[in-house]
Amino acid sequence: MASAGVIGAGSWGSALALLLHHNGHRVTLWSALEDEVELLRTKRENPDKLPGVKLPEEIEVTSDLKRGVTDQDILVLAVPSPFVRSTAHQMKTLIRDGQIIVNVAKGIEEKTLMTLSQVIEEEIPLAEVAVMSGPSHAEEVGKGLPTTIVVGAREQKTAEYIQHLFMSEVFRVYTSADVTGIELGAALKNVVALAAGIADGLGYGDNTKAALITRGIAEIARLGIAMGGKMETFAGLSGIGDLIVTCASMHSRNRRAGILIGKGYSYEEAMTEVKMVVEGVYSAKAALGLAEKYHVDLPIITEVNEVLFHNKRADEAVKELMLRDGKSEN
Repeated sequence: MASAGVIGAGSWGSALALLLHHNGHRVTLWSALEDEVELLRTKRENPDKLPGVKLPEEIEVTSDLKRGVTDQDILVLAVPSPFVRSTAHQMKTLIRDGQIIVNVAKGIEEKTLMTLSQVIEEEIPLAEVAVMSGPSHAEEVGKGLPTTIVVGAREQKTAEYIQHLFMSEVFRVYTSADVTGIELGAALKNVVALAAGIADGLGYGDNTKAALITRGIAEIARLGIAMGGKMETFAGLSGIGDLIVTCASMHSRNRRAGILIGKGYSYEEAMTEVKMVVEGVYSAKAALGLAEKYHVDLPIITEVNEVLFHNKRADEAVKELMLRDGKSEN
């Protein structure tokens, strides 16, 4: 049995806390929000973020960061991407040398263009940082539906240790050394999912969705390979796998927000309606910054930025994508 601190009690953090508990580990679940802590302690459920999923009494819920972080075999950082740096900064004085931290948030930091593992490593240089991603909606993991995911770490033994802790009959974990590729796939699929949702909101069909998924993964892979990622990663769980599920499912907050934007909502109004952090909005500008830095063309992601931040009509953005100069597919 291991001890695990899950930092962030949203839908994904709660689902992973429950999974680790079912695997026989001792789990502490931390939230910065006192109201959320009180709700989880009394109701053992968050009806807004993860309805129908009960947390057993054995999972300790706390707002005391020191309690959540210290003396843990593994820490799972599950706060939304905009809060990764500030949370890591708060944690840094509590972290022992060699502490394993698994980041499960998905995004790129807009100001620095750093991946989230790089952000954590900068804030907590003593830690050993890994990432975990794949087609894995919290709503389904929380209900014990079969799910497959990939964990990335620079040391194989670290990846295998995390694999051992999370692996179960309903949660299959693969390992990879391609941390950069996993993180790029995880972050940028949210931007493409916004595009897929916008297409749904405009009333477009399956042909459009398939085109966005297929050309979206081509964009993600182009940038990811330029940054040192591997093509097989983008053809795998954290690439095309996560992109498909995020573009196709109504569990996806990015797709749901995109649908509203396609119907005429601003991105602020869409996020208010969805009631969760829509991480694709935060990654969209950063993706363009990376494209400029690495001289990579990202037409879908460029048009998403135009719609989100420059008041471009969604149907005009689609028209411009369709009327681009003819190209060879490969």
